[in-house]
Amino acid sequence: MNRLRDATSPYLLQHADNPVDWFEWGEEAFAEAARRNVPLLISVGYSACHWCHVMAHESFEDQATAALMNEHFVNVKVDREERPDVDAVYMAATQAMTGQGGWPMTVFATPEGHPFYTGTYFPRQQFQRLLAGVSSTWTGEREAVLEQGSKIVEALNERSALPSGPLPTPDTLTRAVHSLAETFDPVRGGFGGAPKFPPSMALEFLLRYGAAAPEGTEGEDRRATADAATSMAGRTLEAMARGGIYDQLAGGFARYSVDADWVVPHFEKMLYDNALLLRVYAHWWRSTGSDLGRRVALETADWLLAEMRTPEGGFASALDADSEGVEGKFYAWTREELREVLGEEDGLWAIELFEVTGTFEHGTSVLQLLADPDPGDAERFARVRSALLAARAGRVRPGRDDKVVAAWNGLAVAALAETGALFERPDLVEAARAAAVLVDELHMDGDRLLRTSRDGRPGTNAGVLEDYGDLAEGLLALYGVTGEVRWFKRAESLLGTVLERFSDGSGGFYDTADDAERLFQRPRDATDNATPSGQFAAAGALLSYAALTGSTRHREAAEAALGTVTVLADRHARFAGWGLAAAQAAVSGPIEVAIVGPAGDPATAALHRTALLSSLPGLVVALGEPDSATGSGPGADSGPDFGPDFGFGAGEVPLLAGRGLVGGEPAAYVCRGFTCRMPVTTPETLRAELANGA
Repeated sequence: MNRLRDATSPYLLQHADNPVDWFEWGEEAFAEAARRNVPLLISVGYSACHWCHVMAHESFEDQATAALMNEHFVNVKVDREERPDVDAVYMAATQAMTGQGGWPMTVFATPEGHPFYTGTYFPRQQFQRLLAGVSSTWTGEREAVLEQGSKIVEALNERSALPSGPLPTPDTLTRAVHSLAETFDPVRGGFGGAPKFPPSMALEFLLRYGAAAPEGTEGEDRRATADAATSMAGRTLEAMARGGIYDQLAGGFARYSVDADWVVPHFEKMLYDNALLLRVYAHWWRSTGSDLGRRVALETADWLLAEMRTPEGGFASALDADSEGVEGKFYAWTREELREVLGEEDGLWAIELFEVTGTFEHGTSVLQLLADPDPGDAERFARVRSALLAARAGRVRPGRDDKVVAAWNGLAVAALAETGALFERPDLVEAARAAAVLVDELHMDGDRLLRTSRDGRPGTNAGVLEDYGDLAEGLLALYGVTGEVRWFKRAESLLGTVLERFSDGSGGFYDTADDAERLFQRPRDATDNATPSGQFAAAGALLSYAALTGSTRHREAAEAALGTVTVLADRHARFAGWGLAAAQAAVSGPIEVAIVGPAGDPATAALHRTALLSSLPGLVVALGEPDSATGSGPGADSGPDFGPDFGFGAGEVPLLAGRGLVGGEPAAYVCRGFTCRMPVTTPETLRAELANGA
């Protein structure tokens, strides 16, 4: 029976025609396992996963293997990106039972869902033996298997959450920088050895630390530590941008590098990686003026718009690693191919420039750009890239997982809104707005958030904590750029749900709501993984909202959630990057800037841009007119037009309350904890105020 044909997950749809009798995760599968009195076989993966495709081809498309699965098990296929809660509890079991984890994840469980045997990828013959062995054990030793499953669940539920502590101090954050320095690779950039993953969240923390006003750390030259933080971030950002992990033709980053030099990527491209990296490259430019940071930020933004936008205005989840069944085939080149496309002279020049040495099988290489071409070769470089892109467009493209995930679209909204504002690209801001509109109109079920949609059709899975936190973060960033109060209000609603439904009662948060589907364990994990943890994402958004409103409740909730950072900072800073970045903002204030002036006034736009160009950690911006309830967008003479709903009543956002024009001129109020300095009316004086902190 083809039960997956109506799924909203492209990953599940890839398996809809398998000879395996798949069920989606749900009560039907559990009831069928209980009726037949057989175990569940739960297979968890995602569409861009290379080894998921390998196991599917070897085993799930094989008639003999499928017959074994159908005879002895109820088979459940799970997209981990749709159901991160299901993935989390079974990954915890897999790691506890085997000491490792990964995807595809293969779990054998009782009809109640209690895991009793777990693993990851199995080659076909080994998998067939495993199926027979598990079935035999279930038939002959069922009571022992049931008891083992119960004990595993009991042991997992006895695991305590990470301990917490007080809000990190300046000294705590300095120790975190030192901790990161211990594993920093000064030659190749990044932290640790192969494989290397882009450490986006740790880099954001390092940039914020480097930009923070000196305080704390008695007896130590904090400025030197700040310079070291900025240097570590810069070295890593440059190494990644010049390596094979970055698409030197079209922009965008692959998931990770299998080597320590960022040369050989694992080729899948994920929305969350590129949204996080886009934002940090834009921030690198903002902090240092790096030309490379600017180029990579804009190329990555353009790639997102060209390759990842859906017809509905959202952003797709991922591009596969494979095309024509070969990982990386779309991106790799031989020396002969370059000469054929470019001609002998340009071909030889490109071979040297892009380091095409035959790294892979069949003499192919991924392109690197270890040094920029000479300025005099700029036109030639553009011509070569254009020709190679055109030739590559004729290849079979990797598949795209086009489901829209609320959390990752929130990350993209924040990155595109800020990048568009920093580089005066209104089209990027408009793309951020369109994604926000899609999620706001399609993913909301009352005041509750749905995690995914596809083709304009909402999924059925409830949003988890990261969806609420990342989307609130993105909407507050979009509000700061556009002044559109709609996004502030939606973020307010999302964070209200976080406080009401996700709290663990002791300062932290669960990853699922209190009324979510009951699994054998209620997942929670405060540490970052490929994306910010739900707890740290929520903490950052709560902190920004508190800065815009003066809300003690939200500030205290953010500080309590960041207490875990204090515990992680000394030894596990790499797994708390987003929490450290939020903690740096909390230690620094964050600084609040209220911009008050008529919509369409160039002086208002100039003050607004000056505030957005500040690198002060976590700085928030409120933007509005002094005395009107509605407004219209800036005119063509006032700089980039970032939105049609620029103005609003001062009472809508508390930071604007009581702030007026100064001598009839637009004004900026620089505040900390809602205590403000005297207002200023020129970009120069505002820049000086921000340079001094608050």
